[in-house]
Amino acid sequence: MSPIPPPLTFAIGDIHGCLDKLRRLLAACEAHAAGRPARWVFLGDYIDRGPDSRGVIELLMQRQQAQPGSTVCLRGNHEQMAIAAHDDERAMPLWLQNSGATTLRNYRRSNGRSAAAHLDWLRALPFCHDDGLRFFVHAGVDLSVPLDQQEDEVMVWMREPFLSHCDEVDCGRFIVHGHTPQRTGTPDLRKRRLNLDTAAVIGGPLTAAAFDDTQAEPLEFLTAREGGWRDWLR
Repeated sequence: MSPIPPPLTFAIGDIHGCLDKLRRLLAACEAHAAGRPARWVFLGDYIDRGPDSRGVIELLMQRQQAQPGSTVCLRGNHEQMAIAAHDDERAMPLWLQNSGATTLRNYRRSNGRSAAAHLDWLRALPFCHDDGLRFFVHAGVDLSVPLDQQEDEVMVWMREPFLSHCDEVDCGRFIVHGHTPQRTGTPDLRKRRLNLDTAAVIGGPLTAAAFDDTQAEPLEFLTAREGGWRDWLR
């Protein structure tokens, strides 16, 4: 009798309203899993810039309701800006400067403001997820601070010195993040971190990394482009 393979974990990078790419990527991941149990971690930035932020949120909410406990949606800096803009008018200009208007247009029937259920969902999004092998976060971490003491703003905005120096510091987990678009269209895999923002909203693919519990690093990557999806081994 063959051993039961460990569950897969799919981590998906910045979506930014690219609903069609998200649907194709989810189908690719599910086909790849072929019935094997799977967990899902979405790394934030579901809204702004792309054509259908509202549709992306609706799809993610539906998946969480259908698969409670197996789908984690993290908060990105664009969700953080949207929440702040709804809480305080003084924060609205920063969101609009970062393409918040594209999301507001998706909610035109709600008088330009996010539907109440969607806003409640945004407010409940966690900033990180630790599965024992990997630390999932939108942007990065402060390398001088333990992972369980990271500040929220750091986790949604960090770039440097994290990007340049992460491989020099053993945080106790392999860091999986997005936030910094890779204009090459390919994930940035390093010794101690992986960046999955492959610039989907500016023409790159939307990318997922497949993991299991036999190692911290990714097993392989799957992508969704305009013309469909393909996968490749790293």
